Amino acid sequence: MRLWIALSLPRLPLEVFCPNWSADPLGVVLEREAVMALSPLTRAAGVRVGMRRGGALMLAPQARMYERAPEREAEALQAVALALLQYTPQLAGAEETTLLLDVGASLRLFGGVRALCRLIAASVRALGFSAVLACAPTARGAWLLARARAGRALTMASLERRLEGLPIGLLPPARPYLDWFEGIGCRTLGQVRRLPRPGLQRRCGGALLDMLDDAHGRRAELYEWIVAPASFRATLELFDRVEQADALLFGARRLLLQMTGWLCARQCAVERITLLLEHERGRVARPPTLIEIALAEPSWREEHLLRLLKERLAQLSLEAPVIGLCLQAPEVRPMAPPSASLFPEPGGTPQERERLFELLAARLGEENVLRAAPRADYRPEAANAWLPLRGAGKAGAAEAPAGAPDMPRPSWLLARPLALLMRDQRPFYGSPLRMASTPERIEAGWWSQAQARDYFIAEGSDHAHYWVYRERLAGADAQAAPRWFLHGLFG
Repeated sequence: MRLWIALSLPRLPLEVFCPNWSADPLGVVLEREAVMALSPLTRAAGVRVGMRRGGALMLAPQARMYERAPEREAEALQAVALALLQYTPQLAGAEETTLLLDVGASLRLFGGVRALCRLIAASVRALGFSAVLACAPTARGAWLLARARAGRALTMASLERRLEGLPIGLLPPARPYLDWFEGIGCRTLGQVRRLPRPGLQRRCGGALLDMLDDAHGRRAELYEWIVAPASFRATLELFDRVEQADALLFGARRLLLQMTGWLCARQCAVERITLLLEHERGRVARPPTLIEIALAEPSWREEHLLRLLKERLAQLSLEAPVIGLCLQAPEVRPMAPPSASLFPEPGGTPQERERLFELLAARLGEENVLRAAPRADYRPEAANAWLPLRGAGKAGAAEAPAGAPDMPRPSWLLARPLALLMRDQRPFYGSPLRMASTPERIEAGWWSQAQARDYFIAEGSDHAHYWVYRERLAGADAQAAPRWFLHGLFG
């Protein structure tokens, strides 16, 4: 099924300067000293599109005037397009700040056209923009429905009925000839289509007929898809000086949405992200504050990355106001394919456990969340090292001793061995201990603290299992009674 979604951003020039224009009621965007976009309350004061600067200030003296910046509008549109790449890689730009998404192959993945439209609308709102969505079997048809706010048409028959009554002024090639169309009584697309094609082409040119044919599926539509860049770096200039770190979360989420779309388009997962908090410039300039988040498991999920960033910002105390944000993804790797196992793993998947560890590290600090990693040492006290969450797995695998015996080890190793009493020539710990395994001899540490021990798995009368060892004596003490120690407890 071929289906297009058109996303029209009619308020883009205003929202570039006034991201919360509904709360900033007096925003006005000027182009060549004339009003081109304005907020609702400014319109209620009498200001109109096309009015000169002086007239607008006379009617709304408190209005905030902004000069139109096409380069900033292009950056904002590119940010929206980058975020929407998570829904389809086939995304193209169209006239009048409109994006076209070919979502026919994405419907099943996202649960149908209605669910997909809700997700796209939510992403656009999270970026701070308002948009009009429309669906149609053709890209130009969806574009016309979006510009007219005419809703969705999922079949060609429904699309043709909706296009019949749309005003002819929606088509850019027809606008220079609106007076002529009005004079001959043609006001809708359906009426124009019934005019003789040769005469219409001589009068208005071929571009008008091409657009009509595109909308009705009578011509092949060709678009140049938007391609994600090779690396990710997104910036956001804040509209006020922010002095509380948790207030930066909204802007950081806008950047994370763009990164999520970039990761999906590139089929990558991120291992480390950095967020730069830019401070004042000029005489009081200071270097940016760096927030770095290292992930134990590569991820591309926006909600997981946002949760980690929220925890880090909640712990941060700003030394200076923030005026801008910059998000980068310096370390990425190809996405891992989903698990092919038939049954779910007990206790959750490894990815879920890694996400829990990352959340704990973000909340408690990386220095407080450690994991054990084997070391090249046979002594039980020195066989493990506690390393940070990010580097433990790789370091442990590299330093594991070659030829280490595959013998049972207790889940709880005492910090210091506990000397045991002897009763009836047997070690005693609550009850006499019975040796339940053959001895495992460990001799190591000649370079620092030599050890010579015979380890046993011992069983008490309550059937609990203990890891005990008999200290081997040499020299003058070889005839002394052996000493027994408790070193660990089995689960």
